[in-house]
Amino acid sequence: MNVQSLLRFPLGSVAFVLALYAIGTLLARYLGLADMGAGTLPGALDMGSAGVALAWGIGHCDGLDGPVVTLARNALETGNVNLVLPWVRAEDEDEIRHAFDHALAVRKLGPEARELADRHFFETLVRIHRAGEGAGFTGLKPAGRDLGPAIPAADQALGNGSVDAVVKLLADAIRRGVHQRFHAAETRRKFDPNDVAAGRAYVEAYVPYVHYVERLWAEAQGGAHGHHAEHAAHAH
Repeated sequence: MNVQSLLRFPLGSVAFVLALYAIGTLLARYLGLADMGAGTLPGALDMGSAGVALAWGIGHCDGLDGPVVTLARNALETGNVNLVLPWVRAEDEDEIRHAFDHALAVRKLGPEARELADRHFFETLVRIHRAGEGAGFTGLKPAGRDLGPAIPAADQALGNGSVDAVVKLLADAIRRGVHQRFHAAETRRKFDPNDVAAGRAYVEAYVPYVHYVERLWAEAQGGAHGHHAEHAAHAH
């Protein structure tokens, strides 16, 4: 596939598949990378400073206002551990049930004990959830973090039943990213073969451009997902 074909792709192709992928993963990866060609899909989308915020926790499952902790609060208030069990593997269910029962018992000892019990359960649940996804746990993140445009859009799409806003967000970011890298490579492409410095300048623009397009295509075809991808990327 050449760049002209990619640039003419309708939203229903690359952008749409990437949008669905984004919802599944909540773009949980490596935004804010300095190298134009570094990282994976979210890092490649060029969403600006929002990337730093997402570099991330990873995604928002470890936030105090994220989906896991929100469900954990409801589970403790209602006494129904089933609300959080879908977020952990079946083999981890017993550990979560034990932590949940322990938290319920400690909560009865008073306000301070209740707060400590809740916090411990949140941390245990998120840690085990992330471990099941192949990701590390560095502690719960504060509520109200700036998650950038992607994650809120992905969550809102699931809430209102329409992915159109996510598709547009990704399509715009992809279009900017491809044009930017294409232009950088194209303007350096015609150089004197004896001008080694100019040749290297071209290669420095060509490699990020091609890798960017390659990553986008790989993700659109169903590349690594969830925190597994985060774990794999950090291994490189």
